[in-house]
Amino acid sequence: MEVLGTGWVFQVAGAGSAPPPVTQPLTPLHPPRPPLGPPPVGGPPRPPTAVAGPPNAQSVLNSAANREGDAASAASDGSVVQNSYDAIEGGGLMATPHHSPAAPNLKMNRSVGYSYPALPPGYQHPSPPGAPGMHGAALQYPDGSKHFHQPALGTNHLTASMGGLSLQQEGLRPVNLLQERNILPTTLLKAPVPNLHEDIQKLNCNPELFRCTLTNIPQTQALLNKAKLPLGLLLHPFKDLSQLPVVTSSIIVRCRSCRTYINPFVSFLDQRRWKCNLCYRVNDVPEEFLYNPVTRVYGEPHKRPEVQNATIEFMAPSEYMLRPPQPPVYLFVFDVSHNAIETGYLNTVCQTLLDNLDLLPGNTRTKIGFITFDSTIHFYSLQEGLSQPQMLIVSDIEDVFIPMPENLLVNLNENKELIQDLLKTLPQMFTKSLETQSALGPALQAAFKLMSPTGGRITVFQTQLPTVGMGALKPREEPNQRATAKDIHLTPSTDFYKKLALDCSGQQVAVDLFLLSGQYSDLASLGCISRYSAGSVYYYQSYHHKHNPVQVEKLQKELKRYLTRKIGFEAVMRIRCTKGLSIHTFHGNFFVRSTDLLSLPNVNPDAGYAVQMSVEESLTDMQVVSFQSALLYTSSKGERRIRVHTMCLPVVTTLSDVYLGADVQAITGLLANMAVDRSVSATLSDARDALVNAVIDSLSAYRSSVLSIQQPGLTAPHTLRLFPLYILALLKQKAFQTGTNTRLDERIFTMCQVKNQPLVYLMLMTHPSLYRVDTLTDEGALNINDRTIPQPPLLQLSVEKLSRDGAYLMDAGSVSWVVVEI
Repeated sequence: MEVLGTGWVFQVAGAGSAPPPVTQPLTPLHPPRPPLGPPPVGGPPRPPTAVAGPPNAQSVLNSAANREGDAASAASDGSVVQNSYDAIEGGGLMATPHHSPAAPNLKMNRSVGYSYPALPPGYQHPSPPGAPGMHGAALQYPDGSKHFHQPALGTNHLTASMGGLSLQQEGLRPVNLLQERNILPTTLLKAPVPNLHEDIQKLNCNPELFRCTLTNIPQTQALLNKAKLPLGLLLHPFKDLSQLPVVTSSIIVRCRSCRTYINPFVSFLDQRRWKCNLCYRVNDVPEEFLYNPVTRVYGEPHKRPEVQNATIEFMAPSEYMLRPPQPPVYLFVFDVSHNAIETGYLNTVCQTLLDNLDLLPGNTRTKIGFITFDSTIHFYSLQEGLSQPQMLIVSDIEDVFIPMPENLLVNLNENKELIQDLLKTLPQMFTKSLETQSALGPALQAAFKLMSPTGGRITVFQTQLPTVGMGALKPREEPNQRATAKDIHLTPSTDFYKKLALDCSGQQVAVDLFLLSGQYSDLASLGCISRYSAGSVYYYQSYHHKHNPVQVEKLQKELKRYLTRKIGFEAVMRIRCTKGLSIHTFHGNFFVRSTDLLSLPNVNPDAGYAVQMSVEESLTDMQVVSFQSALLYTSSKGERRIRVHTMCLPVVTTLSDVYLGADVQAITGLLANMAVDRSVSATLSDARDALVNAVIDSLSAYRSSVLSIQQPGLTAPHTLRLFPLYILALLKQKAFQTGTNTRLDERIFTMCQVKNQPLVYLMLMTHPSLYRVDTLTDEGALNINDRTIPQPPLLQLSVEKLSRDGAYLMDAGSVSWVVVEI
């Protein structure tokens, strides 16, 4: 276990009484079921499989609920819940021992079928076709088919087109940060390119979707420890894609040992055998896979779409379903207490819902329902045949029951008029209410009971601290002591919301929280309902329809995006990696089920995830390692789909090569996630110290172990020249800043953003992009859809770059600022 200076340990932290936001992997109650292998080899080839590049990615990726058949609900004590999808997705455990020949030059110190840890996947845009494999020898097929060449992948095969020696010299060039002021590039910083053969690199994933903190993987843990840099992955699992290859086939080819999906980085020993790039088992090529549906040629398995695209989606056959897909279900839960009505949020939300009702992802089976609450809970019967919605009030909040459950969730298309009537009248129904109490806990319990039979999404709008019933909370923030308080309440004050979230996760229900409040609402406690059910958190500080129009507009736009974006229901995810690597800590909103299977009742295109890794065994004799993520989900059209993404990176043996492949943005993003956990498990001060020490230790290691000639000043390799800048910017974020009047809920929300935002948005939030917009020219402009888009240079975030007669645009991710002299 290596300690990074006086900062943190890049290993798994023990679970405490108040667990941090990340869910630690838990031991499964039962061993995984035998994995499903590919169909038997033999027989005549099947008709051509269909490969679709859908014209509308949005329609392809929209999803609907498909219930988990025999999975038990999550236990209220937080124990692991057996999930039968572990058997369907495959896991990493072998069903029976296999004795396939391994690569002769590899040391097989243990069974190749050991369990591979998992994390939500990242998504890559499909790359242009290139060379499909890993090994250098060209092979002759027995039937006389054309042989194909699979170029080697090691770091010794860097082509001239990638820069060769000049790339290494630039990446390791010492930069004196005390002398060079303009270290920020004039264009957006790009991820470093892995040192791979150019044909293989063309097949690799898009770093915006799936990237590693080190694009050169250290051969040993000792080498990684010496570099003082974290090893991990950052993923954007359900990102909107403009292109996505979709394969419709009755067969999905996977390794019979580790269950890896066939991908561009496997090697074909001959026409009938392929070697897994994760466990190195030799597998048979099924007869149907010999036919290429794109070229319509038989005998070219290496040219199949699955072997030509690092990102691909399969239409899953029936064995990947536990039961027929059920309809997508959306339940909206509104706070209608006096405080909520005063903010005026209900008018905005109901109108936005009305405007986008027809755009909700789904089909003719989509269901919808509504609940409102103050000190009591109000259900709304939308039974067909009623002239107007019927309100049903349940005042017993200690033992909540569901009245007329068959009429509370109704078909959207068949009951649209009643639904529209309810949304039009709802804002006026409680205008004279003087009820100030909030029974959020009982309302969530009622919503869970209503949704349990089908699963789906619960959307909750809350405006104050819950005060009555289960889950009631008490104020923990002293407004007059924010700047000096040493005991900052970053941990939940109750486990009610976490336990309820685990129950929801077990029934494939996700809860999204919209908090609109001008007073303390204990987001540290309330946020657990979304964190552990794979939901999202939105926060609108001091929301008021008259006094804060900016927040009103923000709510309108974010709610429209929320309602209309694609959504995956009942998803499970797993990430696999080459033997010798180990994944040990996860960051994001999910629940770890069956040790390494991530439960995501809902998955959305705006969520990001991170994972920490270590080198468990020496990667000797390996030139490259691979990572593969798999997402099994149900679309809103009732289709079971599997999205697979594979990334390949080289292995290096020297410290200079490790620094050469450092991805400073990914490193900053992973450290930010680790710092949130440190703030919760220890103190905010410890987290800040750990961030600073991460910079000090890595630059000290570079100076003492890589620089041949010691130079005065603060020296950093070119790849890490922005590392101190990014960490200083991170320390100024509301999640980590001290000595200011930061509201506790605002601090917690920023921490939620750090843990759940994709890297590209996290970096904009941390270090915004500044442009001068009053001197725009067509130089370097982009032409998109017959429109000219200027590309002004990036400016340093320094006052010396601002001019009194200039106008500037600052992009901070979710917020943009226009700066002008008045």
